[in-house]
Amino acid sequence: MKRVVITGQGTINPIGQSVAETQEAMREGQCGIGPLEIRDVDRLAIQIGGQVRDYDPNEVFNRQQIVLYDRFTQFTLLSARQAIAQAGLTFAGDLAARSGVVLGNSGGGMNTLDDNYRTVYEDGKNRVHPFVVPKLMNNAAASHVSMEFNLKGPTFTVATACASSNHAMGQAFQFIRSGMSDVMITGGSESMLCFGGVKAWEGLRVMSKDACRPFSANRNGMVQGEGAAVFVFEEYEHAKKRGAEIIAEVIGFAMTSDAADIVMPSKQNAARTIQLAMKDARLNPEEVGYINAHGTGTAANDKTECAAVADAMGHHANDLMISSTKSMHGHLIGGTGAVELLACTMALKDGVIAPTIGYEEPDPECALDVVPNEARDADVDVVLTNAFAFGGLNAVLALRKV
Repeated sequence: MKRVVITGQGTINPIGQSVAETQEAMREGQCGIGPLEIRDVDRLAIQIGGQVRDYDPNEVFNRQQIVLYDRFTQFTLLSARQAIAQAGLTFAGDLAARSGVVLGNSGGGMNTLDDNYRTVYEDGKNRVHPFVVPKLMNNAAASHVSMEFNLKGPTFTVATACASSNHAMGQAFQFIRSGMSDVMITGGSESMLCFGGVKAWEGLRVMSKDACRPFSANRNGMVQGEGAAVFVFEEYEHAKKRGAEIIAEVIGFAMTSDAADIVMPSKQNAARTIQLAMKDARLNPEEVGYINAHGTGTAANDKTECAAVADAMGHHANDLMISSTKSMHGHLIGGTGAVELLACTMALKDGVIAPTIGYEEPDPECALDVVPNEARDADVDVVLTNAFAFGGLNAVLALRKV
């Protein structure tokens, strides 16, 4: 099997508009969650979120592009540009044919949907723009990335709720490992912070009105965020031959389904997914130094995940670090695993473990080292990143220092 490495990464999210900004914010434990600045926010019970602020699409896209690009697509393209520029790749000829795009996204063009529902229902208009469908479809971002960079290999979008990015990156990993592709652009994005998007999530009664506090005994729910992160996955020998800087190696992936409840997570299957990812990567639990947790800040998710880690890791569970960066950037739903992978590459390349901020009270049901409130310097060789989604869909990736 081929080895797979990361040679580029890019992002725009609530705590940074580049990888450097984001990882610095993670080091400092900065919170990007605040009051929402959206239309009709006064009609919402939940009025906080992880918004991308100080962003003007007119500064980076022309009018014709903005007509075609929903906010989630804009975020994806900006992240892809950063990642591909860092990787130093140009796609032409055979490389273009052997390179593709797999992205995670759950809500599609929710802002476009919200705006056009207003047009026809609230404003009473009978026509919408002819590009509404191409703008809101879930695969729009993947398609536009492929067109901008001439990527002619496998290109599609994975929609598995909160696990979308991990599933997408896992598929990209497998395409390269199998020899089907040499380079894959992968990651995920989301932008649901509009009236309709937040109102829908309110109905689930899993949202916090004040903060995201994963693993803390006084946690009271998740907080939505928005943004994107995109990575260049590349076959190791291909990257080595051209002298590319290697950020980290992707060494394992597993995905499972609970086949049980549409919203309640399964400890057994979460643990099984972690174990399968380690098996795929040929790892012993003792080799894992850090786990980036799904860690949503809901009562059910956090205690279930901690129990799953304890079951999967055995006695080593007490010796490893586990943290949730959702406490800083919020839950980006389909894009969240991609932004969280930046905490993993920071751990491997810089030796810095991102903290779980907002931690106030120990919870005996979350009695692991959750790296509370402050980042930690630590030399780790292997990390895992978890995603456990509504629908009982689980995806775990394993990475190694190079």
